[in-house]
Amino acid sequence: MSEATTPRTHRTRIRSWWGWGWADAHPDDAECIATGALVPGTLARPLPLPKVADLRIGPPAVQAPRSLAPLVTADPEDRAAHAMGKAFRDVARALRGRPGRIPDLVARPSRDQDVADLLEWAGGHGVAVVPYGGGSSVVGGVEYRGDAHRAVLSLDLTAMDRVLEIDTVGRSALVQAGILGPALEDRLRPHGLTLRHFPQSFEFSTLGGWLATRAGGHYATGPTHIDDFTQSLRVVTPAGTGTSWQLPASGAGPSPDRFFLGSEGTLGVITQAWMRLQERPRHKASAAVAFTDLRAALEAVRAVAQSDLAPANCRLLDAGEAALSGASRDGSAVLVLGFESATAPVEHRLARAVELARAHGAVTPPGGTGPGTRPDAASDAAVGAWRTAFLRMPYLRDGLARMGAVVETFETAATWDRIPALIEDVRREVGAAAQAATGHPAVVNCRLTHVYPDGAAPYFTVVAAGRPGEEVAVWDDLKAVAAEVLHRHRATTTHHHAVGRDHRPGYDRQRPEPFALALRAAKNALDPHGILNPGVLLDA
Repeated sequence: MSEATTPRTHRTRIRSWWGWGWADAHPDDAECIATGALVPGTLARPLPLPKVADLRIGPPAVQAPRSLAPLVTADPEDRAAHAMGKAFRDVARALRGRPGRIPDLVARPSRDQDVADLLEWAGGHGVAVVPYGGGSSVVGGVEYRGDAHRAVLSLDLTAMDRVLEIDTVGRSALVQAGILGPALEDRLRPHGLTLRHFPQSFEFSTLGGWLATRAGGHYATGPTHIDDFTQSLRVVTPAGTGTSWQLPASGAGPSPDRFFLGSEGTLGVITQAWMRLQERPRHKASAAVAFTDLRAALEAVRAVAQSDLAPANCRLLDAGEAALSGASRDGSAVLVLGFESATAPVEHRLARAVELARAHGAVTPPGGTGPGTRPDAASDAAVGAWRTAFLRMPYLRDGLARMGAVVETFETAATWDRIPALIEDVRREVGAAAQAATGHPAVVNCRLTHVYPDGAAPYFTVVAAGRPGEEVAVWDDLKAVAAEVLHRHRATTTHHHAVGRDHRPGYDRQRPEPFALALRAAKNALDPHGILNPGVLLDA
């Protein structure tokens, strides 16, 4: 069924050009001060909100030809909003008035031919093209660094935001890449279907961004990476446009879809995709259990991951992370469990998972012994506190950044035999480095976001004082220490945040050299002028 005439939703709220999410959702000065007081060594007053006018953005280095002019803008506010992603280092640079190189132009194509025309013009005029979806990158994936190109074009795909077709029999949909997460779900909901892909950036990220970065969703087990939901892709490259067949599976050589998934805009621009859908869940159940011993908690999570229970959520918060989110106040680690199904009740699966956890020393609810496995008020409160903190945390990070604090996260994945020592070493070594760099103790917390039968994905949060004016340098030093620990433990440089420019050193060390040779050859073949997202995955 065609959905080509579905009207676009008009947004009345304004996105923050310098920080996360909605401009009206950021903490005010009083909340910034109150939060900053919890981090020793921060500023007495918050840094002022940055203004685009203070950046003194000059005229663009190039002008688009008349044929492309309707697609392109040189508006300073638009250019500033497309200069960076939403990592801590992006926020800190904006607050200090040092956002880096501002794109010369922003283009908003509405069809594949527009993309092809823009790439052809850019290739002939030495203009770098940085594909841009929702702009939620936290790894330097949507900014340009360096001066190898005379100008930079930010290619914003959000005007390509339609659901073109829905196949209710095969449960799939043909979707343009620029659609934001909420709009996609709104258009699938009347059909009782869902993509079931909910990253933390869901509200502010696009399908194309998920595909280009091999994004991971909120769900801890089973299909959760965008790879799992992809049937076929349409990709526009400087060398031509290609569309893979829509198939349930294929053994015909290396997968063309896998080739472009995770290519981060360096090989081509994903413009649309056939995506596998699911029935919307009707049965849900959740609970939280507490542990006094993190190693016992890790064993419990492994037992759940290696069972056939397949929880939708199996998120383990260490004591610091549990306290930060409000899920625990007594120094316990907390395991948040959740189950859902479109066809059958799930309470029995939740009960079995809680039994496994209790067999490894868990108590339920957090803070007490609890009457059996049924979720009660204390457990519900812990789950609710975690969910609220999960969505609010990026805004609080920006508030702390205004207080001169260093607040950032990084994630990885490793096999179960490496997980305990990896977590311990990261917390110890990054904490020591922060103490040495700032003279103040730091918080280094950990949670498991995704679990597999053979391993897990630890996700670390670092909160430390910064040095005034040098907050980015402090974080870069801490990230370098963390990267060395990950490499030593043979843990991936990124589990779902993507490589971008920030993870390039770790990615270069992780990938096999023959694969690097093949990737460079593919880059040269598809992008002979080297204009697509220079510096991401490969040298510019």
